[in-house]
Amino acid sequence: MFRHSHISRRLAAVTVSLVLAGGAAACGPKGSDGESSGGAASGATGQQQKGGTLTVLNNEPQSDFDPARLYTSGGGNVPSLVFRTLTTRNREDGAAGAKVVPDLATDTGKANADATEWTYTLKDGLKYEDGTPITTADVKYGIERSFAAELSGGAPYLRDWLVGGDTYQGPYKDGGKGLDSIVVPDAKTITFKLRKPEGEFPFVATQTQFAPVPKAKDTGVKYEEHPISSGPYKVVKNENDGERLTLERNENWDPKTDEERKAYPDKIDVRSGLDSAVINQRLSTSSGADAAAITTDTNLGPAELAQIGADKNLAARVGTGHFGYINYLAFNPKVAPFDNPKVRQAISYAINRTSVINAAGGSALAEPATTFLPEREAFGHAAYDHFPAGRTGDPAKAKQLLAEAGFKDGLTITLTHSTAQNRQTSPEVATAVQQALAAAGITVKLEGLENNAFNEKRWDVKNTPGFFLSRWGADWPSGAPFLAPIFDGRQIVKDGSNYNHAQLDDPAVNTEIDEIAKLTDLAAAGKRWGALDKKIGEQALDVPLFHPVYKRLVGKDVKGVVISDWTGVLDISQVSVK
Repeated sequence: MFRHSHISRRLAAVTVSLVLAGGAAACGPKGSDGESSGGAASGATGQQQKGGTLTVLNNEPQSDFDPARLYTSGGGNVPSLVFRTLTTRNREDGAAGAKVVPDLATDTGKANADATEWTYTLKDGLKYEDGTPITTADVKYGIERSFAAELSGGAPYLRDWLVGGDTYQGPYKDGGKGLDSIVVPDAKTITFKLRKPEGEFPFVATQTQFAPVPKAKDTGVKYEEHPISSGPYKVVKNENDGERLTLERNENWDPKTDEERKAYPDKIDVRSGLDSAVINQRLSTSSGADAAAITTDTNLGPAELAQIGADKNLAARVGTGHFGYINYLAFNPKVAPFDNPKVRQAISYAINRTSVINAAGGSALAEPATTFLPEREAFGHAAYDHFPAGRTGDPAKAKQLLAEAGFKDGLTITLTHSTAQNRQTSPEVATAVQQALAAAGITVKLEGLENNAFNEKRWDVKNTPGFFLSRWGADWPSGAPFLAPIFDGRQIVKDGSNYNHAQLDDPAVNTEIDEIAKLTDLAAAGKRWGALDKKIGEQALDVPLFHPVYKRLVGKDVKGVVISDWTGVLDISQVSVK
């Protein structure tokens, strides 16, 4: 999700609410481990039926509504109603929803022996909103136009993975030649030729860049105003760059070809630019059209949760979920005293996760973390706690390590954080860290920067602080988009945004990342990602703090609350209204 030579990075650069607006991604409430996924009684009981208007109340506009420019995880939330892709996320609660499944294609793809080629076959009966057939030439063209500079903003994987993708300029400049590494022998078959093994290509094929675009209907930068639908809904109005979207049924969408999208409402009215408090108040009150309303980007906060907790009817309308995301303390070992492993270990022992979680909004909105990978099977999570600090820290152990490191009288360090009120990299969390480390004899000076300046500094390899708050989210549920961009030494960026904060360049780690990438058995790959996370964790290059929990309210007439471990939020494609 984050711009760099191999892995996208956008999610780390924006707030959680913005990412989840796209269906979190990018990039994005829970379902496994015995908890209720939907948590909403209205979605758990009663017969779902077709008809009515679903209202979506959002803070962030659904801007850049062009499949080439969208940056989404699993095809997005609102976008996936219009854009179908070769594969998509499984629309089920919890862990089952973290799986990739076929969409336009008959399967999730067939790989050659070393996973450097992936072939897909389209289903029969696929049509656009105008009734014309969808072909693999359209899929190829849709991908190629995402390489055009004027349509930038989408996931960068194909630019890195496809043979010739690093120099391709898109169809508006190629004179009709196209990208040779996307082969279309007939209207039903498409093959992708990669420059290196990528066993998780089916996950990337969920991105909206894989949505078909008929060349004859391409209007360039204006295409977002009326993109040609391949999904159950078509765009009939797009006002103020996605601030108001009106979707109505695509009568040429055949549900027999689409096992994932239920498409119950007749109309979907997306209204954005609303204050988060207003959104939650409207959903709570549920008067008029708001009774059949949801949000795809606004969480409940601590104060709102406290109020809702006293009202059983409201509490029954709250969905809870988890997205692949980690909030952590990052070390730059190039800066003293963080070049000393014992100093990093001392800080790891000193941290008080209870106070950090309270600063993050409380246990309802954050769960303590001792691993970099989220605690979900899909990500390959392997439990470990190399520096057990308990719930409130171990200052005695921290002081012992500091003495061994030559700082028996303590030390003074600076913690860089954002001034944005996001309860992740914000002053509240920084202060909780400061207070915990003080008990271990570590004086922490706080350096608060405006969010853009904060991101620029922590991502600049030449000026990365020695100690700072950070966060990371995955484009799909796997260990790959977590560990590769952060710990692969070949992804250290010298002249752009660098996310390998420790500048770790360990040949053994790099090699293992490559070996796992060859695996098309995702369960086997998951175990390897977990083992690699555990091995890297021994070096104390970061201090995992917490994984966020998402709490979303729905209107009283909403049914069909499905929340997967892929997105962590309600799946709009499953919702019906009275």
